[in-house]
This record gives sequence, C-alpha cells and structure tokens, in this order.
Amino acid sequence: MLSNHLQNGIETAKLVWSRLPSAEEVEQEDAGLLRKSDGSSVESLDYEIVENCAYWEEQEQRGKLYVGYNVVVKWFFALLIGIGTGLAAVFINISVENFAGWKFALTFNIIQKSYVAGFIVYVLINLVLVLSSVYIVTHFAPAAAGSGIPEIKGYLNGVDIHGVLLFRTLIGKIFGSIGSVGGGLALGKEGPLVHTGACIASLLGQGGSTKYHLNSRWLQVFKSDRDRRDLVTCGCAAGVAAAFRAPVGGVLFALEEVTSWWRSQLMWRVFFTSAIVAVVVRTAMGWCKSGSCGHFGSGGFIIWDLSDGQEDYSFEELLPMAIIGVIGGLLGALFNQLTLYISYWRRNHLHKKGNRVKIIEACLVSLITSFISFGLPLLRKCSPCPESDPDSGINCPRPPGMYGNYVNFYCSKEKEYNDLATIFFNTQDDAIRNLFSAKTIHEYSAQSLLTFLVMFYTLAVVTFGTAVPAGQFVPGIMIGSTYGRLVGMFVVNFYKKLNIEEGTYALLGAASFLGGSMRMTVSLCVIMVEITNNLKLLPLIMLVLLISKAVGDAFNEGLYEEQARLKGIPLLESRPKYQMRKMAAKEACGQRVVSLPRVVKVADVVSILRGNEHNGFPVIDHTRNGETLVSGLMLRSHLLVLLQSKVDFQHSPLPFDRRSGSRPTRHTPGEFLKPASSKGISIDDIHLSSDDLEMYIDLAPFLNPSPYIVPEDMSLTKVYNLFRQLGLRHVFVVPRPSRVLGLITRKDLLIEDNEESATVELQSTSVRTRHRDRSVSTRNGDAERPLLNGLLVQGHSTSG
Repeated sequence: MLSNHLQNGIETAKLVWSRLPSAEEVEQEDAGLLRKSDGSSVESLDYEIVENCAYWEEQEQRGKLYVGYNVVVKWFFALLIGIGTGLAAVFINISVENFAGWKFALTFNIIQKSYVAGFIVYVLINLVLVLSSVYIVTHFAPAAAGSGIPEIKGYLNGVDIHGVLLFRTLIGKIFGSIGSVGGGLALGKEGPLVHTGACIASLLGQGGSTKYHLNSRWLQVFKSDRDRRDLVTCGCAAGVAAAFRAPVGGVLFALEEVTSWWRSQLMWRVFFTSAIVAVVVRTAMGWCKSGSCGHFGSGGFIIWDLSDGQEDYSFEELLPMAIIGVIGGLLGALFNQLTLYISYWRRNHLHKKGNRVKIIEACLVSLITSFISFGLPLLRKCSPCPESDPDSGINCPRPPGMYGNYVNFYCSKEKEYNDLATIFFNTQDDAIRNLFSAKTIHEYSAQSLLTFLVMFYTLAVVTFGTAVPAGQFVPGIMIGSTYGRLVGMFVVNFYKKLNIEEGTYALLGAASFLGGSMRMTVSLCVIMVEITNNLKLLPLIMLVLLISKAVGDAFNEGLYEEQARLKGIPLLESRPKYQMRKMAAKEACGQRVVSLPRVVKVADVVSILRGNEHNGFPVIDHTRNGETLVSGLMLRSHLLVLLQSKVDFQHSPLPFDRRSGSRPTRHTPGEFLKPASSKGISIDDIHLSSDDLEMYIDLAPFLNPSPYIVPEDMSLTKVYNLFRQLGLRHVFVVPRPSRVLGLITRKDLLIEDNEESATVELQSTSVRTRHRDRSVSTRNGDAERPLLNGLLVQGHSTSG
C-alpha cells in the first residue's frame, strides 16, 4: 500500500514537472519580450465593449437581479483578493525573517569562536538562498524577475504582456522574493508584493490556472479585460497595503502610480480590499507575538514607529530639510540613469548568453554583497557604548543574534559596539529601524554613514536588473535615510538644540530619495506617515517630496517609466506630447487599411490573417447603388473563434436576411474572450479542410457595429486623450461626414427611473422617440445598419 502511494506521488511529480517550461522555452519567452523594444509586436487589451448580436441577446436576458448579483460577486472577489494577498505577504515576511534570523544567529554563534568560519557560513547561506531564487526565475518563471510594477502598469495601461499574470509567475515571485531578500541582496520585497497581489487578483478572476488543474468554474465569473482590469487594480493596492501596512497608501498608490483608468465604484472596492489586507496582517502579527513564528519577532513588516521622535521643528531647520530634498532629487535621478544604462547593457550583451550567465551573475553579486557586508565592519574600529538609559529600552551592546541597535561585532572590549555593523550586518528592515531610531544621537559616525552610503548605493545599482524578484522601496529608504541622518548630524552640531532628532532627518531623506527616483508624491507621502505613525511630520515630508520630484524631473523620468521603456512596454502617459498639437489624425495613420466585406470567403479570411498581424479589420458593405458603407469593426480574435468553431459557415455568398426569419446566435460573448496573460488562439492552431475554405461567413452578427470614429482633421491631441481615457484599442479615421442626424446635449443623457411603469425615460422629449426606435431596431438585431456614409481614410492602421 505504501509503495502504491509512493508510485502515485512519483507519477504526480513527473506530471507537474512535465508542465514546467524548459530552459529553452524560458529563453524564447524572455527573448520574445525583449524583441518588443520598438513596441511593434505588443498586443493591446480589449477594454471596449463589442455591442454585437450576442451581446444584446445576453443583455436582454439579464434583469435587475443579475445586476445585484454582479455587484455582490465583485465585492466578494475584493474580499478574496485582500485575504489572499495578506496571507501571501505574511508567508513571505515570516519566511524572510526566519531565514535571516537563523543566518545571523548561527553566524554570531560561530564568530564567537572563529570569524573566518563565521564568514564562510554567512557567505554560503546567502549564496544558497540567492541561487534558489535565480534558479526559480530562470527555469520556472522568467516573468517573475524584477519588481513587476512596470509590467503591471503597462497591463493597466492597456498592454497585454504575456506571462506576467500566470500561476507560475505568482509562485516564482513568492519563493524568489524569499530567496533574494533572505539572501541579503540590496533589494526589497515590496515591489514583488505588488506583482503578487496583481497575480492573485487575475487568477481569482479567471477561476485559477487550467494548466496546472487548479481551477474552479464557480470562480469563472469575470472573463473580460475590463473586469480583470478592476481586479488587478485591487490586487496592486492590496500588495502595497500588505508591504507597508498602509491601506490608505495602497489605494493612493494604485490611483497615482499604476492605473490609467479610475472611477468612484472602483475606489470603494480598492479601499475595501486594502482594509481587508490590514486586518489579515494585523491578525497575523498578533498571532506571531506569542512566539509562534520563530525569528519573526518585531521585524518583518515595515513599521518604524517615530511617535516618540522629534515633536516640533523650527524655521531654521527648513533650509537643511530643503537641501535633503535637492540631494534626494539628484541621487534619485542618478540612480535611474545608472540602472537604465546597466540594464540596457545586461539586456544586449550579458543576458543574451543564456540562463547560465544569469545564474552566475546573481551568484557573483551575492558574493560581493556578502564580502562587503561582513568585511567592511571588520575594518571599522569599535566605539564605546553611551551611558545607558533604563527607560529607553536600548541595550548596548545587544546580545548576539538579537534585534536592536549597537551591534558588538569584532570588538575587543565588552562595552563596545560597531556602528557600521549595526546597519550593514543586519536585515534591511532592522537597519532602517536603527537609522530612524530616536534618542540615539551620536550612535553613528559620519565616516561610517558615508561609507555605507557609497557602498550600498553601488550595490543597489548593480543588483537592480539581476534575474531575481527585486523591489526598490526598501533600498531607496536605506539610501535616503543614510544621507538624511548625515544631514541631521550636521544640524544637531550646528544649531545645538536638544529637540532635534537625527532619526527625523533620516525619515525625510528616505522620502526624498523615493520621490527623486520613483516620482511619487501623494501616495508616498501617506505611506511614509502610515509606516512611521507620526502625523506631525506630514508637512516636512510634503516639502521634501515636492522638491525632490521637481529636481528629478529636470533630468529624466521616473524609475518605472524608464524601465517600462527599456522593456518595450508602450505606455500612454497622462499627457500627450507637445508635437501632437500640430498634427491631425490623418497624419498619424501609418499603413493601408486591410478591410473585409460583410460576407467573406473563409479562404480569404485565412489568407488575410496569415498575411498580416492586424488585430482589427473594418467591415465594408455596399448599397444597391454601389455606395460604400462602414458596417463596423471585426476583431482578429473573433475571426479566429469563428474559424475554429465552423458553425457559422454558409454555402451562399449572400448576406443573411434577418427580416425573413431570426437565426439564433450560436455564440455567447464569453466565447470570444481569451484567458488573461495568454496568447489565445493562433491561426496556425486552426485546421480547415478544402471544403471549409470554399465556404462563406456573414460577419454582421459578430462585428462591433459602433466603434469610435474621429474625423480626419481632428487634432492628434484630442485623439490621444480619447484613446487613453476610454481605454480604446482601435479608432476609425474617416472623412468629414456629409450630414448631421442630430445633436446630443447634457439633458439628453440624463435618465430618470419611472417607478410606476418600471421603465427608463429620457428627460428630452425629442430623444425619447429616438430611444424607442433604437430599442426596436436593437431587438430586431439590425447589425447591418451602417455607421457612417463614406470611405475610411486610406493609410490608417488597425493593428493594435
């Protein structure tokens, strides 16, 4: 019986391993993403609703009960996203803190006997953790490398990046973050947590992963790109809320930094998701305080309480605080530029050589980081402990392997500590807590802080871009708090005031560097206030953020925008370029339009799909007088579904006359939707016989009869704003229309509910008649009605 269980386990393991991508497949996927540097082959998402016959038939079957059910399900999914992201964050933090705790405890115990043996153990533990992380990324989940925020920002901007939201990416992100952060690299887990929340939201929205047989049809409710966009937005906010224990900051981060489309209903769900995350994290931390989480202790989640710090500030301190903002803008812009150059060199020279080079590179960075973090404190002389204050709760030196200030590292006397080891030979969260700490004036020397700043800044630049999950929030806070404390030391010595705390300036320095690098303002300000629990510092944080962002913007763009451009993600920014004001819509059209007739031969459809990569095709019809009419837009994905099903093929080349009888629609809107982060159906996957190629398809019931249309001489700035704000994929550019059917004003769009007749009435009498006529024509399925008389402008490209 035991042998049967063992055999079943082996077979299951083989099945799972067979589904994992091989090294060659990973290489091809990674190279495919890199080949999109010009943005030519990037596919867009379909946020627009296709109002074809299947859509209207489905809408007629739905009543108010379904609308209420849909709302309840959306809130239920927000609850699941919050719980899932919170649990993932708890697992990552507990794992990282335990690995780090075991590492430092073991190293401290060994160095009591031999520093050489302790150094070897310390290096080997870091190397094993980093090796596990880079191996997971290179051989299992290539999309898990980096922070993932540029990719998620591109997804919410309307760009479909394959592999970003898959189940294996989620697994690689979680376990890869544990290895890279636990291995002591100069990176954080906060950016990957944002990506983790987005993956959890996307997987819940599509009911799980079908490839690994981890799916449930009860969860397969939201299949469209519009619905998944809202869920991923909730996941991003949940990731920030889990990383920083900042629910309000998570909502503002999603609004300010990643999403391109927002509405009030989404705000409520995002806020609810972040609140659920805060509850889950708080519950987990309360459980861990009982000692059930090993070395988790007071570390793990980023929360640096500065409520006992500096309570007031004087007018004279504003000048050094402004200088901190300038320094943060300069160093942040320099960081963005250096990481951009190094990432570009890695992509074009180093990472092209295969996964083995990526693994060797990450291991070398781990060895260098371990050498510096262990070796530099050895070169620093120890300092005598200050007079202890029983009420401060600070011990000097701290016991080996315990959290706190004043680390006794290679000190000859008992009452001495190594200030460089206090921030170097420590976890990043505890090092930041030490830098932010109040009542510890003169704990660090200027020489030690300057040494740490130069070395850690260099390590952060070099580590960024390696093939491991990496966030830049915590390294940025480390760098900024170091030079902030340096300025604070100067202010304390210059003004000779007792109420000035160096930890307050460390906080302002952290905010300034993040503002100068990531260019966030409102969300970052709220996050810093939430993690420090000191509302009195809000005006100062606002000051340094505004200055650092202004200085950084003078040199380059933010970190995520630079990395998105490097990865070939064509983001549409909030503001159009200045040159667009002088351009018309016609000038932006690149290639000739590839159009389809209403009734098209199957062989012609196959030939067109194989001959180009366009994702949208205008459908052209003709009247009895030979006049050309634009019937609508047919998507490539819809054509592939029709070719694969074959149920709509017909022998006659004539269009179906809907007045002679009603032909039921054989498809539902859900059949035309592709899974998230998937390439969907390809023309090469469809096999047609010679008889099938001779048949015809009437496209009228399946096309989008109401695409967005702009005149050829419209300003390109207007087209840009329309395209981005509505989340479009295609826009028709047409000549000036010859006549006007009517004019819609604000009052025509105001709808009143008549409770007695349970019908919807438009306030404008002139529009009510048209509305009734429109309803009748819709029920009759009049998809043949042309949108606009006239030809499409030649030279417009519909590829998206």
